[in-house]
Amino acid sequence: MWYLLLKTIHIISSTLLFGTGLGSAYYMWRAHLTGKIPVIATTVKHVVTADWLFTSTTIIIQLVTGIWMVLLANYSFTWSWILWSLLLYGLAGACWLPVVWIQLKIRDLAQQAVLTDTHLPSLYYRYMRLWFLLGWPAFISLVVVFCLMVFKPI
Repeated sequence: MWYLLLKTIHIISSTLLFGTGLGSAYYMWRAHLTGKIPVIATTVKHVVTADWLFTSTTIIIQLVTGIWMVLLANYSFTWSWILWSLLLYGLAGACWLPVVWIQLKIRDLAQQAVLTDTHLPSLYYRYMRLWFLLGWPAFISLVVVFCLMVFKPI
């Protein structure tokens, strides 16, 4: 019974994690492409909030429920699909942590540009390139983790 409850929570939280991450990335990138500073400022503000509300909590829920299910099912942490899942999850997290910091900086730069009615500084564009580049390994890692969780190759 505990296993099925944890699995349900794990699946729901993985859906929220992936959906929020993909949706936030889409809207932030689309706002950036408009070049409209008020649109960028508003969108990034909402993306930062969504990351704190949804992404942060689901990252923790994923790790706790995943480890708990491994223990309940008597799986071995040395099984390749579990090891790869943990490593790729760690890689996604290692990309996400700087992305959070970058998003805060981008939010502040965009807000400042709105308040002062100025252009976005070159630092904004450097941060956006880094944000974009860090998103790919995180995204690919989580897609592979999804596949590993579904197929469980040994």
